[in-house]
Amino acid sequence: MLNYIKESYNELKNHVTWTPWPEAQRLTVIVAVFSVVLALAVWGVDTVFSGAVEAYFKWIKS
Repeated sequence: MLNYIKESYNELKNHVTWTPWPEAQRLTVIVAVFSVVLALAVWGVDTVFSGAVEAYFKWIKS
């Protein structure tokens, strides 16, 4: 187990190419913006379908 941890640390330190910090920040902002946009789109579709289902059941009851 200890050998695995040492090898993993060595791999991360010496063989992994990390994204430069400014690019990582920029990509994080892009992901956050698209997450908010997608959440708003899902909320909008949910609201529309909820209203449609509610109207359908009101129409059926009358």
